[in-house]
Amino acid sequence: MSVATSLSEAGIPKAGAKVVALRRTAVAGEAVLEVRASGGVTRLADLYQRDPLSLRLPRPGRGDIFEASLITTSGGIVGGDKLDVAVLAGEGARLRVYPQAAEKVYRSLGTDSRIAVNLKAAAGAWLEWLPQETILFDGARLRRDTLVTLVPGARVLAGEFLVFGRRASGETLSHGLIHDGWRVHRDGRLIWADALHAEGDLAAPLNSIACLGGVTAYASLLYAADDAPAKLTALRALLPAEGPQARAALTAVNGLVIGRFLGEARAVRDSYSAFWAAARAELAGLPPTLPRLWHV
Repeated sequence: MSVATSLSEAGIPKAGAKVVALRRTAVAGEAVLEVRASGGVTRLADLYQRDPLSLRLPRPGRGDIFEASLITTSGGIVGGDKLDVAVLAGEGARLRVYPQAAEKVYRSLGTDSRIAVNLKAAAGAWLEWLPQETILFDGARLRRDTLVTLVPGARVLAGEFLVFGRRASGETLSHGLIHDGWRVHRDGRLIWADALHAEGDLAAPLNSIACLGGVTAYASLLYAADDAPAKLTALRALLPAEGPQARAALTAVNGLVIGRFLGEARAVRDSYSAFWAAARAELAGLPPTLPRLWHV
């Protein structure tokens, strides 16, 4: 019997040979990060990590804030994997957290890949949760839920970014599960609940003009703060001009600003990143730049 452990080893099977797919054991990763401010300086207060999640603390750029980079050391997510991320910005702290690279969610044999993100911001805190792409392979089953908890005086800018299939490799996303849910609690009260959910035949909702209209990427963001509604006009002015490959819109809902970016993956990435850089400067007076790892 011939066992293929990689594409290069597999080649073209000989007559009568049997190719066996090797399965990676599902993992349960966890990352916990807490920062606190003292004397106007944000410092690390707590850090916990369990494989395959790992946190790095790169030196921020000149004039920028405390940074943490989240790494998935397994090289991607498979069915049955469970990842839990918790981030707390203490009173007056300023923090930006982002993945080291795009995340890949591989085809599942039936079980869901689960990601839970818990973001908390205390009074006077600024917290950024800046995504890179989550790339869904055909047959992937992703169930991701993001919980944002803040109090009056806190500010949170957070987002997620989905890419449907690998078009450059000739692969479309035809079946699987997409669940990307959000809940926002402010001062102990639920103020926003939203989810993108599709299961089974994904080609229909992804291509329907009543849903996503054939786009290959979808990014969302929210700005939660006391001044969010008052910032809507200024933020809309920062949106890149719409083109044939990407479009975007912002609205204010229940004290939040909600943004959607749709189109081709590369164009959405460019539009989304340009807006994010400009928005952090407008909202928090921070440098209009993205982390160095964003450009790697």
